[in-house]
Order: sequence, then C-alpha cells, then structure tokens
Amino acid sequence: KQTEEQMHMAETKMSDYYYEYTECDSAGSRWRVAIPHNLGTCSALPTPTRGTDCSFSCAAGEFLEMSTQQCTPCAAGSYSLGSGVRFDQWDTIPAGFTSLATYMDPGPSGEESQACNSSSWTPQGVYLESSRDECTVSLVYAVHLEKQGSVSFSYQYPDNNIFLEFYVQNEQCQEMAQTDDQKWIKLTTNGEWDTHTVNLKSGTNILYWRTTGVLVGGKMVKPVLLRNIQIEGVAYTSECFPCRPGWFSSAPGSSSCQPCPRNTSSNKGATSCTPCPDTQYSHEGWSQCKERPPCSEKDYFQIHTACDSEGKTQVMYRWVEPRICEENVTGAVALPPTGEREACPPCNPGYYNTNDSTCFPCPPGTHSDGTSVCEECPAGTEPVLGYEYKWWNVLPSNMKTSCFNVGNSKCDDMNGWEVAGDHIRSGAGGSDNDYLILNLHVPGFKLPTSLAGMTGSEFGRITFVFETICSADCELYFMMVKSTTVVESWEGSKERQSYTHIMTRNASVSYTWAFQRTNQAQDVRRYISDVVILYSVSVTNVQDGVASACRACALLSQSSQRSGSCIPCPAGFYIDRDTNRCQECPPNTYLSGHHTYGEDACLPCGPGSKSNKEHSRCYSDCSFSHTENNRTLTFDLSSLSTVASLTIGPSFTSKGTKYLHVFNVSLCGHQGKMAAVCTDNVTDIANKDMGSDSTQFVNSVDSFICQSTIIPADGRGFRMALASQSISLADTFVGEMAATGSCQRGRSAVMTIRCNPEKTDRGQLTVPSACPAGTCDGCTFHFLWESGSACPRCTQDDYHQIEGACKGGAQETLSVWNEPKLCIKGMSLPAKSSAPCEAIALWLKAGVGGGAFLAVLLVSLTCYFWKKNKRLEYKYSRLVMSANKDCELPVADSCALAEGEEPEDDVVYSHKPSLLGKLRAIANKVHPSLRDGSGGNDEKEEGRKEGRKEGEREIERERRSESW
Repeated sequence: KQTEEQMHMAETKMSDYYYEYTECDSAGSRWRVAIPHNLGTCSALPTPTRGTDCSFSCAAGEFLEMSTQQCTPCAAGSYSLGSGVRFDQWDTIPAGFTSLATYMDPGPSGEESQACNSSSWTPQGVYLESSRDECTVSLVYAVHLEKQGSVSFSYQYPDNNIFLEFYVQNEQCQEMAQTDDQKWIKLTTNGEWDTHTVNLKSGTNILYWRTTGVLVGGKMVKPVLLRNIQIEGVAYTSECFPCRPGWFSSAPGSSSCQPCPRNTSSNKGATSCTPCPDTQYSHEGWSQCKERPPCSEKDYFQIHTACDSEGKTQVMYRWVEPRICEENVTGAVALPPTGEREACPPCNPGYYNTNDSTCFPCPPGTHSDGTSVCEECPAGTEPVLGYEYKWWNVLPSNMKTSCFNVGNSKCDDMNGWEVAGDHIRSGAGGSDNDYLILNLHVPGFKLPTSLAGMTGSEFGRITFVFETICSADCELYFMMVKSTTVVESWEGSKERQSYTHIMTRNASVSYTWAFQRTNQAQDVRRYISDVVILYSVSVTNVQDGVASACRACALLSQSSQRSGSCIPCPAGFYIDRDTNRCQECPPNTYLSGHHTYGEDACLPCGPGSKSNKEHSRCYSDCSFSHTENNRTLTFDLSSLSTVASLTIGPSFTSKGTKYLHVFNVSLCGHQGKMAAVCTDNVTDIANKDMGSDSTQFVNSVDSFICQSTIIPADGRGFRMALASQSISLADTFVGEMAATGSCQRGRSAVMTIRCNPEKTDRGQLTVPSACPAGTCDGCTFHFLWESGSACPRCTQDDYHQIEGACKGGAQETLSVWNEPKLCIKGMSLPAKSSAPCEAIALWLKAGVGGGAFLAVLLVSLTCYFWKKNKRLEYKYSRLVMSANKDCELPVADSCALAEGEEPEDDVVYSHKPSLLGKLRAIANKVHPSLRDGSGGNDEKEEGRKEGRKEGEREIERERRSESW
C-alpha cells in the first residue's frame, strides 16, 4: 500500500490540486476532496476522506491545514481571524466583491440610461469610496456561513444628500428580514468613523451596500467611505491572509497586522519594516519611502509664546511636524527668526491678570472686563455668567485642537488651529484634505436668577465671528458633537461675519469647528494659504462660566425678611427699572429670552397675532379683525389650523432623478406650538403618522412651515419613498411673515390667504407659477392659500332687501346677499317678512292730496278778493250818495252798507246828480252843524269851505279811480 501511495504521489504533486469540503449533509458531516488547479493535468487524485464536523472552527490566528485537517498557527507576516474574514486593504477591490452601477429610472422606451457606466465604488488605499453622482451603485459580496455569524464594517456617512442602505439577500435573492435601523445607516459627523453590525444566518448571504446621490440644487455630495469589513461565522479558513504593504506581523499566530512606523516601509506579507534612507521619508503605514523635498513657506507656521513675568510675548516659527522637508539643500527656505518681544494682549472678560502675567478666572460673584481686578457685583445685581474669548495668546483650558485625516494618521499629532493674538486660525495640517478641528466644551447651562422662571425655549446661545480666505473648495463646519447633522457650514471664501446658534435644551455639549481645505483625496499641501480665522467666541448662561459684567435682577419687597436678594421673575414678567420689581408684560407682547430688564424687553407681537399666557411666544389664534372704510371685517381661520401639506413636482435633476418637494404648513392655533414636522425618514411619508412615537426617524424638523425632498418609491428602485433634506422655513411667527436663519438675512415665508367662497373650508394651497419650487432665490418662499374660511364673517352690510308689490293689502320684503358674495357664516339672512298696505299707490295718494290742497287754496283766495272788492264798491257807493245829497249829483247804484255803519235817512235820487249836488251832499255830510244851522255864521262859512275842499278831493280821487 505504501508503495502504491508513493507512486500516486509521484504522479500527482500536491501543488497540482487543493482540498475543499463538500456541502454538509443532514447529519452535519462532510467529506474532504481534492480538486485539481487545472482540469485534466493530473492522472490521479487522493481519495476523498471524511472531513471535520461542520461546526468545527479554528481560533483567531490559526488556519485549518487541510492535508492534516488540524488547526495551525499562521506564519509571521500573515494573520487569520479563525472563523471570520476581514477586508482592510483597498488598493484594489478585493476578490469576491463586485461593484454594480445602475440607473433605476427607465428611459422613454423602457431602456436604462447608459450615463452610469463609469460610476462605481472606488478603492482609495485604506478605504473604499462611493460614487458621488446620482447613479445607484451597489457593492456586492457573497459569503457562505456554516453557522450563524455577523458582518461589521466601519463607515463614514456625513451627507444626507446621498442615501446609504445595507441589506442582505439569500441565495434565492430574497431579502432577509431587517429592522429599519439595521438597513438604513445613520449619519456620522464629518471626519468621524462609526461601526455598523448586522447578524447573519447560516447559509448563503449576499451583502449589498447601495448608495444613490440626490444632487438637488447642483451641490456636490460627499461620498460614503467604507473600511474594515469583517465577517464572522465562516466555519474555517484554509489559509492565512498576508499583511498588506506598509503593515507587518512579527510573530506567528497573529490575528491582525500592525502599520509600519513613520519613516519605515514594508512589502506585502512582511515580518518587519525597513527604515527609510536619510534623504527619504514615509508616514505611518506607507509601503514605500519618498524623497524629501526642499523646505518652503508651506512647511512652517507661526505661534505666539505665552506671556512671561514681564507681560511680554513674541512670535516664533516652527516646522510642521513631522518635518518631511530638507533644510540644507539648494532652494530650501530657512526657518524665520523669532520676532521682537511685545506686550501681551489683555485677559479675556471674566479673567484677571496675576503678577506673573497669567490670566485666572474671577471668583464666583465677581466680575472683570479683563483689564482690571475682579469686583463684587453691587446690591440688586447678579453676575452675567458665560464664556467670552476675544484674545488668543493661549488656548483656553476648555478648548482643544486636533488634526484628523480620513485616510491616514499622519496629522494626528499636529495642532489643527493656532492662536495668533487677536484671533485663532487654522494650522498647516499634514495634507489639504485634513480636518482641522477646534473643540469647545460647555458643561451645561444655568439661567440667571431673574430668568429661572422663564418657560421659553432658550437656555443659552453661542455667537462667533469668523472669516474664511480660500482659493480651493474649502469648507468650514460648525457642529455639536454627538449630533447627527452639521448645525451650519460655509463653503469658499466668506467675509467677516457673525453667527449665532440658540440652545433649546439644557445639556452638556461640545461645539466643534472643523475646517477642510479640500475634500479631494490628496497627500500634498497645495493650499496652505487657505485659512479660517476665528476672531471671537461668546457663550451665554454657562453653568461654570465667568462674569464680565453684572446685570440688574428682581428684588423682594421691602417688607420681606430677605429684601435686597435676587429672586426669579414669573414667566412673562420683566424687571421694572425704577423699583427692580417683577412686572407682567402688557397684553400681546412677548418677553425676549435673554433680556428681561425694562418694559422694552416686552416686544410687541406682530399684526394679527397674540401672545400666550407666559408671554414666551406670539401666535395666531386663527381669528382676527380688520377695519376698513368704517367697516369691521372679522375672520375665522380655525378650519386652517390643522397641518396642511403641499406636494410640488415631480422635478428632475440634471441626470433625470425624479424628486418631489413636500411642504408642511402649521398656520395658526396650537397655542403657538410649531406643529408642522418634516422628517428625514425611511418610511413611506404617505402612511406615516406625524404624531406617532413609534415611527423611526433619522432626523426631524419642527416648524411653522418646513420642506422635505422626497424620492418616490419608483424613482430609484427603492422599495419605499424616502424623505431627506428637511429644512425649516419659519421658526418665529411675526404676523404676516415668519423667518428663520440659513440665508444671510434668514429664510422667510410669506403666506397669502385669499377669500374664495367656491373653495371648501380647507381650500387649496399653491405656490407661484413663476417659482414652482415655492422660491426663486432659495431664501424667500411664497404660498397662496385659497379657502372659503379666508372670507370674513357675514354682517348686515353684506345683504340688501327687496320689497314686493302690494297684493291683497299685504306687501312682502325679501333679503338677498350682495353679489358676488364674499363672506361666510356670521349673520344669516333675515326671514321673508310681510306688512299691510293699500291698493292706491303712494304717488297717486300724494297727487290727489296735493290737488285738493290747491283747490281749497284757490277757493279761499277767490272769496278773499271777492269780499275785498265788495268793500271797495260800498265805499264808492257811499261817496256817490254823499255827493248827490249835497250837490245834487246822481247817487251810486249800490245801496250796500259798510260793517258797523248806520243807515241814514238821506234822500236817494234815482237820477244822476249834478256836480253841484255832489258838492252840496259832501258838505252836508262832513259839517252837519252847518247843515242843521246849529253853529254861528262864521263857523258855518268855514264848514262850507272845508266841505267844498273835501268834496273836490273826493271827486278828484273818484276820477282817478274811474280812470284806473
């Protein structure tokens, strides 16, 4: 037998074949078989033998030697995980991985776009970088597990403009059950790595890392980075993995490799590292050394020394460490000499200067402006606690600076920022894509005593003044550590400006400024002159802060035993300047959260709004009145109080990705609570409950008006609609407008409510046709809400009455609305009314009455003139009769008597008297004494004369009368 086996071994060498295990049977057993490397090259192979149990595995640092089926330690220069595999070298995409790019939106004819042929996951040495475009790119790896295991990987995912999902399929391409937090990867802060782990079942597992960019607005997305993919659950590994170039393992049985130190290098599978020559250098983990370049201005930076005992400082220059340049070669620049000693800047506010020119914080209860000694706050005041940094001779003790690079650790020992007297600026870094980090730790916030009773949402605020000077695509990030999103960021050069962020909850927080000269992977410093300058940083209401000044506080009444001590004012109360007592703000005003001294701290609410009970915010209660042309219009918008949604689109990016804009609007009511919620979610927004606590959100925004970008479920091959890029458009209700703060002057949203009785109470929400996205500049948003609820309440001025004809002694009055009707609810139309009436028309009645009056008037006038004419005729008759008596003139035909006259017994002649007779009659009438002979002769003579004269005058009047 031995002779036969030796003959077989001679015919078939071990190098011609390798061993593999068969699939495990139902009993958990398997067979070891030999498989030739090249089919047909061997005449004989070893016979199959029973293999190890299917659950068998080797420990970390060992591999299964298939010829002996025994666990054997890995040789030096290699490593093994035992029952797992690790991928940490990404010079190329490792064997077994596949990068597939697809465009999920089919073209007009159903074909897929060919624009994604060049999109893929790109190896970058120590990590794998996703595509930056809108193509859907999947990284796929298939692994067979003999037992339950897991997969874990380190990743960097800083941009929510790209979607990253990780899911697992079985060999039938059926997706395995995963929770949302397993499938959808959480965002990371810039420059930080996180680890994601998912359990795997036994059998075949196909792993998918899939990304899709959304370039809405044309902004380039930051890619997803992957490294250190490790899979546990493989029953055995039949070989060890060699250490990658730049790494080594010096002892057998290693489970991992270590990077080569700085200024050393190694090849693949190295057991040790080789030092670089003196004229060359390398960073940690490099596989080869590079020639040292001549030193230049980019290789050194300046610092300010700490103040000495004489209060002096000076500028010094230092090489960027580790120094890679050569100083003593042709063309090299020497390190500049140290500058002259100069006076140190003063201490920051809240600090005082000691004899050795060291700044120390003022004791509690005292304050200083930084140039004087600390003083006690006067009675009736309290210290204003916080941080205020405007002089940068040394870095404050609660601030730290560091340098971080995604791809390597060559700048880990560098300072990311350097102090420079009146400012602090970004440092040199090791390469242009380093993250230069400055961190400020705040242990918590404590409201001043006077503000302790406030119910507002402001606990403190941070304000900083900065400037960026850039020639490349630099970016400054302002973040809160442990937050999933960047608070604000600025790209490119920015003029000197101030930024304020308000803290709405009381918690320990670390503020971080991160500056990156370019996000392109580079290993050189080309943009060393691109810098960010931070001039000042101020944080209010810090728990262990120092005081730069004192502020007035509210006092107890003088009758109290503790009079003179500070007390908190109730919510909505301010401190009276004259009495230092708490006074409630006037109605419909709100109290500024960081200022309560004086009545001017109570700011008036905008038009059409009112304040809540605590005077902490203004809001609309959905009803208001407006007076115009002596008419008061009352509006009731309660039907518009519930959150309304408006979907705009679809729109398409430059590569045709379909997306929608969804706006959620909370117009009024809710006691001023911002009820509109927009989410970056992983569930179908059409089915989610905005108030449900069970809905898993990646990020959410509460506002009066907010916006989300929606990728439809059929748009990119996702199995559900995705919401991202949620932003707030209205944080503060100010009346007709609401404002927030990313644009230079803040975003603003203008909601126009239009009365349209033909619409329902909820009405219709639209945007201007000229700006289909709701805005034309990205900062001012306009909305139109047409609704029947926007019409004023009906009053008596909105209808008129119509009177009918008089029928059967009754007349009906009907009330009708004015056309067009522009009111709702309110007063109802009065019911039809009826009143008695006569058949004759009013105009006819008036005509008859007027005619009768004129007839009576004419009759009266006729009688009056007839009677007057009779009197004249009587007088004339008397005159004629008198003339006939005295002068024998004919008498008048009339015999009428005037009223009250007695008839005389004068003789009346029927013939016409002569003129002499008339005169005689007149004389006898006027002077009866003469006629009777009772007087003297002289008197009789005089009487005759007078009678003759009177008769002559009478005759003359008669003639004139007859002539007329």
